[in-house]
Amino acid sequence: MRLSQLLFLVLTGLALSLPADTLYAKECYAPDKLAQERAFSRAVSTEGGKIVWLGGQVATNPAADFETQVRQVFASLDKTIKAVGGGLKDVVTMTVFILDNKSGDRFTEIRKEIFKECFPASALITVSGFARAGLLIVIQGIAVIGGK
Repeated sequence: MRLSQLLFLVLTGLALSLPADTLYAKECYAPDKLAQERAFSRAVSTEGGKIVWLGGQVATNPAADFETQVRQVFASLDKTIKAVGGGLKDVVTMTVFILDNKSGDRFTEIRKEIFKECFPASALITVSGFARAGLLIVIQGIAVIGGK
């Protein structure tokens, strides 16, 4: 099945009725040293599956330190994806917004710990503030759920 066909099915609401032989396989491409060091893939390809668009996830405790907030955000992402039948392993791309660019290295270490080696495609963006006081990180993303 071509991506254009899958997008048509998703946009028309037919993706939930895909036959079993269209289950997806995720491939991560992190061919160079920088991608490995920063725990992201240059590209992630999928075929089939259910696409889940993840709104910005935030920490449950905005008074917590950066590491705690990161772990809370990943827990929130995991819970959200599990509610629709998947898990963090199904994240194919994420946009990460952080308040302090000095936190980028710590975020990368935590992401390596969580995803091990098949990293989502990703962007890390420093912002000047969030809509809610105390937040240090927001992550939005896309997951593709389906399996063998």
